[in-house]
Amino acid sequence: MKNAVNDGVWSGTWVAERLGVELVGDDGLRAMLGLALRRNPKRAHLLVSNVLGKHVPQSPSVVYGHGFRLGRKVAELLGEEAATAVVLGYAETATGLGHAVADGLGAAPYLHSTRRPVAGVARAGGFEESHSHATSHLLLPEDPSLLAGEGPLVLVDDEFSTGNTVLNTIRDLHGRHPRGRYVVVALVDMRSPEDVARMKRFAEETGARVDLVAAASGAVRLPEGVLEKGQELVARHDTAQEPYERSCGNGRVTRVGLHWPHRLPDGGRHGFTPAHRARLEAALPARRCPPRPRPRLRGADVRPAADRP
Repeated sequence: MKNAVNDGVWSGTWVAERLGVELVGDDGLRAMLGLALRRNPKRAHLLVSNVLGKHVPQSPSVVYGHGFRLGRKVAELLGEEAATAVVLGYAETATGLGHAVADGLGAAPYLHSTRRPVAGVARAGGFEESHSHATSHLLLPEDPSLLAGEGPLVLVDDEFSTGNTVLNTIRDLHGRHPRGRYVVVALVDMRSPEDVARMKRFAEETGARVDLVAAASGAVRLPEGVLEKGQELVARHDTAQEPYERSCGNGRVTRVGLHWPHRLPDGGRHGFTPAHRARLEAALPARRCPPRPRPRLRGADVRPAADRP
């Protein structure tokens, strides 16, 4: 994957100039997204987030702030229903983003999908991500009732392109535990008009309300022959990796005690509940801000904790 990230230069410039790919949309879209060259037989380009903190270095306050603000938007959209919402994030890219959205909702219960089965943990759902290199997602909450409620389900991904993965998720979970409302959350909405219409038809067929909340929206324009041009470009710049040479010196391992609370999850793979959040807040060193309560939609301070005085 090749991508340029320099001060004053858009991170999609290198790919856009060589493949003729255009990124169009909201004024802030280019600040959020760049382009990369993809070694893939189906797609020549890759959208790379500048604010997710997964592939491009970014300040933690920026990464967390984007997710938290999306969570606040969802809380405002849901109103009183926000108190019963459950958040589901997608592995691997949106696991941290989903946590931030759950915080914006007021420490809502959170779960993210996983690619790996775990012995002794029952599967509560699963779905396919057709365009991914690793297509199968599993839902493995420690408490099976986490996804069994009737409140809104908030599905979080970094990029909303076709909507296939989200529709597969809702179809699977709605068949197990029907509910009346779903909210899809993404940093960027890059769907085509056809994809938008397809989601609307899906909601009508399902009988549930499906809303979308995104920080920015736009589209990718691809010229004729972009796939072939991308493959040729990959072949030209691809170089074989040098074999790994083991160092002769002996390293030293230093163990650092984090004093992590006993049996407190370190992520949302098996669920992260408001009770878990309360234990984490109590264990953290003293901070400037008190723990966040569940949403107060009227007159609430919606800024991320890192930005508050």
